[in-house]
Amino acid sequence: MTAGVRLDMRAVARRIARDVPDGSYVNLGIGLPTLVADCVGADKEVVYHSENGILGMGPAPAPGTEDPELINAGKQPVTLLPGGAFFHHTDAFLMMRGGHVDVTVLGAFQVSETGDLANWATDDVGHPPAVGGAMDLAVGARRVLVMTTHTTRDGTPKLLPRCTYPLTAARVVDRVYTDLAVLDVTTDGFLVREMVPGLERDELQGATAARLAFADDLMVLDPG
Repeated sequence: MTAGVRLDMRAVARRIARDVPDGSYVNLGIGLPTLVADCVGADKEVVYHSENGILGMGPAPAPGTEDPELINAGKQPVTLLPGGAFFHHTDAFLMMRGGHVDVTVLGAFQVSETGDLANWATDDVGHPPAVGGAMDLAVGARRVLVMTTHTTRDGTPKLLPRCTYPLTAARVVDRVYTDLAVLDVTTDGFLVREMVPGLERDELQGATAARLAFADDLMVLDPG
């Protein structure tokens, strides 16, 4: 693998932010996906949803101004924009299951070439399973985007022909953003749309267990 080619995850978040539509209702998964909110430009109006019962979250509070009673589903302190609302978490899940969330950005342990998502349990006994609202979001959101590293820390591919971990949902992922590439999930498997500068096609394939196809208009991954 070309040395130093990988993007940091904040750069990946900036790339995802470009694909978040203006006027959309968006749920960001716990962990890395929360970075996306900090990267969406002021030229877009995005309404953020949290499954613990918030609609209209604002930016993270300044240090020292946190309200312990105002947190998102990941227990992180948040703020509320004018017009924002609180409600029972049952209603939050009804929004998710009813198809009212336009986009969800979720992390992943594995994604299969058919769009299966595994992001709630591994075979690591030191990492307890925690599904949260991921299953509901994966099947209920109109568009499912995955944000993840291309491989694990030891170099094991995360993009596979078939997931080996328990599935969150089957055939739900639309697009995957990694520190090496942007890939669409198509009926024929993974289609690489963008790659980081200096990365060769065979290098990306070497870091991927699933077979890759490359778009005719393949572009350089520029996080902006």
